[in-house]
Amino acid sequence: MQEATLEQALKLGLTEAEFNQIKIVLQRTPNFTETAMYSVMWSEHCSYKNSIKWLKTLPKDGSKVLAKAGEENAGLIDIGDGWACSFKIESHNHPSAIEPFQGAATGVGGIHRDIFTMGARPIATLNSLRFGSLQDTKTKHLLKGVVKGISHYGNCFGVPTIGGEVYFEDCYQTNPLVNAMSVGVMKTGKTISATSYGEGNPVFIVGSDTGKDGIGGASFASADINEDSAKDLPAVQVGDPFQEKKLLEACMELVETDAIIGMQDMGAAGITCSTSEMSAKGNHGMHIFLDKVPTRQKNMKAWEMLLSESQERMLIVVKKGQEKTVTDIFDKWDIHCEEIGVVTTEPRLKFFMGNELVADVPADSLVLGGGAPVYEREYTEPSYFKERDAFDLQQIPEPSDLKAIAKQILALPNIANKRFIYNQYDSMVGTANISTNAPSDAAIVWVKETSKGIACTVDCNSRYVHADPYVGGMIAVSEAARNVVCSGGTPSAITNCLNFGNPYNPEVYYQFVYALKGMSDACRKFDTPVTGGNVSFYNQSPDGPVYPTPTIGMVGVLDDIKLRMTLDFKQEGDLIYLIGTPKNDLGSSEYLQKICGVSLSPAPSFNLDEEALVQQHILRLIQAGLIQSAHDVSEGGLFTTLFESAAVNNLGFTVKAETHSIRQDAFWFGESQSRVVVSVSPNNKEAFEHFLTDQPMLLLGVVSKEININGDDWGNLNTLQTIYNTAIEQELA
Repeated sequence: MQEATLEQALKLGLTEAEFNQIKIVLQRTPNFTETAMYSVMWSEHCSYKNSIKWLKTLPKDGSKVLAKAGEENAGLIDIGDGWACSFKIESHNHPSAIEPFQGAATGVGGIHRDIFTMGARPIATLNSLRFGSLQDTKTKHLLKGVVKGISHYGNCFGVPTIGGEVYFEDCYQTNPLVNAMSVGVMKTGKTISATSYGEGNPVFIVGSDTGKDGIGGASFASADINEDSAKDLPAVQVGDPFQEKKLLEACMELVETDAIIGMQDMGAAGITCSTSEMSAKGNHGMHIFLDKVPTRQKNMKAWEMLLSESQERMLIVVKKGQEKTVTDIFDKWDIHCEEIGVVTTEPRLKFFMGNELVADVPADSLVLGGGAPVYEREYTEPSYFKERDAFDLQQIPEPSDLKAIAKQILALPNIANKRFIYNQYDSMVGTANISTNAPSDAAIVWVKETSKGIACTVDCNSRYVHADPYVGGMIAVSEAARNVVCSGGTPSAITNCLNFGNPYNPEVYYQFVYALKGMSDACRKFDTPVTGGNVSFYNQSPDGPVYPTPTIGMVGVLDDIKLRMTLDFKQEGDLIYLIGTPKNDLGSSEYLQKICGVSLSPAPSFNLDEEALVQQHILRLIQAGLIQSAHDVSEGGLFTTLFESAAVNNLGFTVKAETHSIRQDAFWFGESQSRVVVSVSPNNKEAFEHFLTDQPMLLLGVVSKEININGDDWGNLNTLQTIYNTAIEQELA
């Protein structure tokens, strides 16, 4: 085996110190194939070498947690009645920036495999998307490609897309963010672990053939996007949703047998990752014969097979003597199932090509928590904080025409109806989504065979995090919890997708550290442990990093789906209340940035204790049957919240508020947190108000047929709906 050179190691993304460390581990100089294996496994994408120190500070313990962060391919919580929920969110940002259709499609496929490789059946998917200015031609291309990729894979695979979020900010112009979340259910006790043990047990590769697509994808995801990134197109995988559907059904059938030891998806780093992680977890090794791996191209080299990220593949360790049980299932589903190796007692990975040993490494040395390096980066407070702190609300002139501004707000891309996007998704396949025609702040899926529902949401306002990483991190978790609560669910756990710039930039790393501190504090407050997710660094272009974007995927449990709550006003005459305290605050609002042109201001007013109290009251009101609707105040402020609740059933609202010390624009368009708009039947007015004796609230008015604020007609409902519904479509025309 010819020794690799330092020059080769550097080109593969390793540092000189890391290359020297590999020599120490192996007690010799690695060959090129081994060096390539370490380069992908020690990449940021696989090893979390620049983030694991802080990831370990996130709360992971909880009474419902069945699989903690890092233990399995995805998180797993007990939802009661013998059922468990598996869920996870991950990014596919860099591939989507280069090839938006396949980048997004394979992101969806990959996250579903993380769920069903544990033995859970995916029942829902969500996504969080970020793009640049919608007026830019490239943004339109990326948006259309990403949405088409998500819809193609999800619709063909047969899992509904039930929710998500889309933001447009200039900082995402070159580097869009594509985060995909999958939610699945299973009977407790049926979990399949990603492990390997038992000397002599055979190792199988199942699914699609291995090709040259996706080679080096993990390393590609661990570098900045620049003008040469298009040359890395082979690092983008190609997906086949129909093959994955067959793979899902075969794996579901396999789970019901007693034939397997462990199973793992071949995601980032392909065969290298799955063999090393399963072996390290089981403290065993493997002999793998690469010439037995089914390939799409002839004469593939060993390192190409080991680094390929071809989609729809699994590695399965089978109990010796049960081989036929496994092969019969995959033959039935017309899926490749090839024995390519054997489990060994010695905890090393030995890869052969024919009779030639091409790589020989200790399994543990490759993986996170084993031999993968761990770094602690320096961080410093961002210099732009000085500009933020210089913001003075008094310098912002109060507008004379609030009605005109309201129309502008409804047309902003971050506010306007995203129907162009969600209409391309099949939201009803599987018949478990119960939010299609009755929207709520979090989407709700029914756990069939039970009366339970799972409330699912993805949330993060990255402008808030940019303004104040600690407060913004708290708000991201809190808004997710608020959305679950407003839908009738009890927040249970989170998964996260941590999208940041280059970790070697001290200001970026400050954002990362303090966002995690904020997330941790909020997760502890709401008892929502972190079950896993991923870190995506290097999201930046030559123009600079994206906003720090710690996307929160949260699930909550409804013990009875009859208690679900929707956001829409139900009937004329119902009373409209604002629960929570309005503030004289415009910090980081859509109005302040997009209408007033203030690019940097403090994060919105937020208090974690105040937030927790509001959520407690909302959930109890729902359970007591005292409210008709609930919708939290977020982007666009109170006016947008009222409009969204009214528009669903073609209703309006007649409201009045004496704002006193609060500016009119701050009252109607400010985004201060911990506020929820609810509607109440007049018959329940007394009981409702008595229920909230210790909670600030404000009676705003009533549900009506018009849009009337403080005695002034703010516009025809149909006109406002047209603005709201068509703004994005007009930009894309």
